[in-house]
Amino acid sequence: MQCEKILILGIGNDILKDDGIGPRLVKDLQKETFPEGICFKTSSMGGLEILELIREYHTVLIIDAIRTKDGMPGDVYYFNPADFHETMHLSNLHDVNFITAIELAKKIKLSIPETIHIIAVEIVEDLEFGRSLSPELEEKYPEIMERVHEYLYSKLFPVVG
Repeated sequence: MQCEKILILGIGNDILKDDGIGPRLVKDLQKETFPEGICFKTSSMGGLEILELIREYHTVLIIDAIRTKDGMPGDVYYFNPADFHETMHLSNLHDVNFITAIELAKKIKLSIPETIHIIAVEIVEDLEFGRSLSPELEEKYPEIMERVHEYLYSKLFPVVG
């Protein structure tokens, strides 16, 4: 049986510059006060491994990095599994992608969240080592955080309680 909790999961590697945007956002959110039932985690895993992290939750919000052809650094995109676009860690050349993992979980009757939200942040650099974001993303960080807050309060927190 799934517990009635919300997980906010930041995916990315926080030593690969902009790739760490998901974990950084989640770590900063953790410092704030939110309604009961909100859990925060970070991970550098994707694919099948993510199922283990999310299976105990009713609702999950995943925050990850994305690089698109026409996107501008700091653009924020919102997806759900039905309209999913590949993000940096939810697609993986060496593992199944996130949607395939979800479909597999349903087929084998593995408990998965009823609701999954995905926030993807357009990044500049994901292959350069460093703990700081690129200057472009750092400049947009307050705006990105504001967009994440807006999403949390409009989509997720009404289900708490």
